Amino acid sequence: MAVTLALGGSAAWALDRFVVEHVEIADVSSYEAEQSADATEADSASADDPTIEIETIVEGTGDETVTYYVAYVVLDDMTQLRSAFAEDQFGQNIIADTSEIAEDHDAIFAINGDYYGFRDTGIVIRNGVVYRDEGARDGLAFYRDGHVETYDETTTDAETLVEDGVWNTLSFGPVILEDGEIPDGIEDVEVDTNFGNHSIQGEQPRTAIGVIDENHLVFVVVDGRSPGYSAGVTMTGLAEIMQGLGATTAYNIDGGGSSTMYYDGEVVNDPLGKGEERGTSDILYIAE
Repeated sequence: MAVTLALGGSAAWALDRFVVEHVEIADVSSYEAEQSADATEADSASADDPTIEIETIVEGTGDETVTYYVAYVVLDDMTQLRSAFAEDQFGQNIIADTSEIAEDHDAIFAINGDYYGFRDTGIVIRNGVVYRDEGARDGLAFYRDGHVETYDETTTDAETLVEDGVWNTLSFGPVILEDGEIPDGIEDVEVDTNFGNHSIQGEQPRTAIGVIDENHLVFVVVDGRSPGYSAGVTMTGLAEIMQGLGATTAYNIDGGGSSTMYYDGEVVNDPLGKGEERGTSDILYIAE
């Protein structure tokens, strides 16, 4: 009986922690409208339209084939790169397909985000608004002035970042390029220490963001786990792809079945070779 009760308690805990929706903010659009300065929209309203170029690259043969999708994006203003949450809600275990979230926000381009809703740690700043301030790992910060930096979340706080001009953050990792070089140890990084997402090793579907210059970004989605179509890549392989595309800084975000690129009303890649998406908690997008 004691064993049965213990198992029952563990199952209930896991269900609550990883399945049951926990909504902290039920209407994100209204919340951001209240929290954001009116200057945000004024800054981007007069900006030129972003340029977006999509490319499909296939390398290797047979079971070693790797297929990945590249989006070169040049922004006029970093606030043109926005974030959105599944169901327009903030919290844990709230998910929707990348394409669904993109369509809800009239996006012309989108990729999956960092799946912030899987965890309760990390600094989460989206569209200039603070949602979470629990520094835990190396993050990526997009600044309003157009530059992008990697940083150690544990050495700062969300309010300081916003005061310094941060517009969006991502909390996943690892950093896979610094000053154009591949850091040591990227194959051994653990993004989370909780159950279910300890490591990100091996050949996997991947999503990454690279920085070429101010307001000039490159987004990559690598398909995987589909022998003959795309095997996926290791973290080092992903870093080498980003190097070859001209990025000097690059950052890994949520991958696996979440890895999705959306453009002009269509999913560009083929998640897991199944022609269907896996839900995620957030996206980065550019509106039409």
